[in-house]
Amino acid sequence: MRLLFLFTDGVGLGLHDPGINPLARAGMPTMAGLLEGRRLVAGSAPLETARASLVALDAVLGVEGLPQSATGQATLLTGRNVPGELGYHYGPKPDPAVAEILRNGNLFSTVARGGGRAAFLNAYPPTYFAAIASGHRLYSAIPLAVTSTGLPLRTVEDLHAGRAISADFTGQGWRDRLGLTATPVLTPEGAGARLADLARESDFSFFEYWPSDYAGHGQDMAAACALLETFDRVLGGLLAAWDDDEGLILITSDHGNLEDLSVRGHTANQIPLLLIGEAAARRAFVEGARDLTHIAPRVLQAMSVV
Repeated sequence: MRLLFLFTDGVGLGLHDPGINPLARAGMPTMAGLLEGRRLVAGSAPLETARASLVALDAVLGVEGLPQSATGQATLLTGRNVPGELGYHYGPKPDPAVAEILRNGNLFSTVARGGGRAAFLNAYPPTYFAAIASGHRLYSAIPLAVTSTGLPLRTVEDLHAGRAISADFTGQGWRDRLGLTATPVLTPEGAGARLADLARESDFSFFEYWPSDYAGHGQDMAAACALLETFDRVLGGLLAAWDDDEGLILITSDHGNLEDLSVRGHTANQIPLLLIGEAAARRAFVEGARDLTHIAPRVLQAMSVV
């Protein structure tokens, strides 16, 4: 079975309070339709609808303090309780201990060893590769897992050729913030359709949407709502192009943040595990899922990878 992992950084299940939670405020008709009128907020999970299954997961994992990106993402990618093993939450970038865990096996490498094709769909601009090469920038957990498997990160050339997607989905950010004015710009719906097309080329595909975490740290309600409304349009394009019989779409996160703009940092809120696809497959996936350690083994089980 094919699986598309749509990772949304820093999205928890917060209060149904439009004063602090943009997920309770933004216009998200695609998500509302998927959840049969509910919002992606605390109290909505567990939920089974015609096309989706939603459960809430613990991201704290029994470790004191607030969840962080490096240890949370490493847990998602390995199935190991990384903060539990280390005794601390850590981020945003992996420290040597987290990096070693990722290099010793992750979803990308396990799928590849099992004979499947794994793909990381994000494109990176030339400045990113230059900063990595110079040592001025470190890989975050997900690109570290990808490169440690031997998979290349996708480039501006891949973006232009339609073989990758920018982190903001449309490519407009590359024009506006990076000055790469030749960047092709997609509509949000077109970006969703491209996600579906690219996912069909692999058994396991992963896309990292990190602007959601930045929006949470920014504490700007209008900007956060605009970002979520774009995401919802992308989701609409993806769902319109996706055949549920061909595989699952998995949407989840590493920790809370965006769902509570009254605080600048991360939260201890549960995070959503949203599965879209054929009913029996998604129900089997979410059954008994309680925390971040349950994601990786269920991905492999759904794909029949030992």
